[in-house]
Amino acid sequence: MARIAVIGAGMGAMAAAARLAVAGHQVAVYERGRTHGGGLGRFARDGFVFDTGPGLLHLPAVYRDLFVKTGKESLEQSVELFQVDPASRHVFADGTDVSLPNASRAGVVAALDTAVGPGAGERWSELVNRAREVWDATRRPLLEEPLRAERIEALGRDPYPAPPKRGLFRRAAPRTLEAAAARELKDPRLAALLESHALAYGLDPRRAPAGAAVLPYMEQTFGSWYVRGGMRGLADALYERCLARKVAFSFGAEVVRILEKDGRAAGVELADGTVAEADAVVSAVDPALVPGMLGGTAPWREGDIRPQSGSPAPGRFTVLLALRGTRPEGTVHRTVVHTPDRAGELAAVFGDGPGLRAPHPRPTVTVLRPDDPATRPDDGHEAVTLTVTVAPHGPVDWVDGTAAEEYADHVVAMAEAAVPGLRQRTLWREVRTPADTAAATGAEGGGVPAPVLAGGGGAFLRPGNATRLPGLYLAGGFAHPGGGLAHAGMSGALVAGLIVEGADWRGSQ
Repeated sequence: MARIAVIGAGMGAMAAAARLAVAGHQVAVYERGRTHGGGLGRFARDGFVFDTGPGLLHLPAVYRDLFVKTGKESLEQSVELFQVDPASRHVFADGTDVSLPNASRAGVVAALDTAVGPGAGERWSELVNRAREVWDATRRPLLEEPLRAERIEALGRDPYPAPPKRGLFRRAAPRTLEAAAARELKDPRLAALLESHALAYGLDPRRAPAGAAVLPYMEQTFGSWYVRGGMRGLADALYERCLARKVAFSFGAEVVRILEKDGRAAGVELADGTVAEADAVVSAVDPALVPGMLGGTAPWREGDIRPQSGSPAPGRFTVLLALRGTRPEGTVHRTVVHTPDRAGELAAVFGDGPGLRAPHPRPTVTVLRPDDPATRPDDGHEAVTLTVTVAPHGPVDWVDGTAAEEYADHVVAMAEAAVPGLRQRTLWREVRTPADTAAATGAEGGGVPAPVLAGGGGAFLRPGNATRLPGLYLAGGFAHPGGGLAHAGMSGALVAGLIVEGADWRGSQ
């Protein structure tokens, strides 16, 4: 039995901890904050309850496997998980309004043909079919295997296929998601639909490889799922599973140093001077912080993917709204209100030059309106969450409370396309910015990591789970295979496999 020290109590950290404990190891988790779950937080006030992180799960098989492998109770026995249907509603800048059914290709085709025009559904379906080829080519090396230096060159090539030959010459595959949308979807509304999946993860469609089309493929194929009572319930269930497996948690316990002995990771030192010896250390915080915990020594090998310190990912601006009035029957769980100024929004989020990143007054807004009595004091009220992808703290001063409230006014005004009379129904609101995310999770600039993607010469990969220092491993959204609820769970599985099976382990079978 080995002693394992885990830094952080986010979803990737707890996924690794539960699996390692079941394998017979003694696992201790050290979290600098006051609770578990990382970015999967919760805010409650006056009987209203809100998720402050991801609002849906798009690949539940990851957590089904985790719960099967770590205890008797399945995921569905631990939380009430159900598919939301429709999966999403989209309100485009020209007023076009379409609701897309959950995990139904034929239903999506019919809905798009009706709302956008004949042939629109088939064009979308053909693109998703090409995205399925990306999924088939990358599922194992990107999601089920540890990232190894010898695979980076191959993973730097985008597997998105060229469209079928038409005419005398075969066309090359598109280089970016933007190019795929323009060439294959034709209609700006369909392009906005495709690009909104990338933007939701903080990816710039002008630079992301065309293979990013795998994101809507995953959602359309595996469905959109919600936990009754809020997605925070998934974090609570995983925490309880860890406790049942005798994982020890210490909160308010900031790790300031990773100990080394005989050329191996040998434990951690806390801010209060406490030393906890260990046979292996799992760091589930931003890898950019790890060299500082090693006295300035970087644990990367030659050829490894390294964290991009100083270039934080985009963050999330969130407005939590307590509303008077009943949630209308038939209201869609998730609505995306698309910006009328795509170029301006992308420049504001990602920047096209120094000093250009700033809050955009008419952003793309995701509106979450769960049909969940547990989120509201009674049926005469409604809890609504608005989320916008924005530039991180640093390029934008998100500590300025007055500016944040003013920006919240813009976000609410955009959301009224989905919720008429929103301002008149508001009892109170709570605003969360990337600065709040940074304070809660320690992520640089409050950035939210995106899932890894093949292509782009490896620019969309994350640091691997094993490091140059024996006994030191990386988990969580900032490590391979990247951000998102499902991917964080996968990182925990990969780290546990490396520790239990050894450095030559090639991934789940």
